[in-house]
Amino acid sequence: MKGYIEERAIELANYIIEKKTTVRAAAKKYGISKSTVHIVLTKWKGIFPIT
Repeated sequence: MKGYIEERAIELANYIIEKKTTVRAAAKKYGISKSTVHIVLTKWKGIFPIT
């Protein structure tokens, strides 16, 4: 399961950076809520540590 979460976080981050888009747009593209995008990108400590 950890691998899936890591892949998802990387995919979302790359999409947002490459397309210079918003969390809302990424959520719409991947069919998930903007809250889920936010959680994946801010709270998953494997990639984006919280200080």
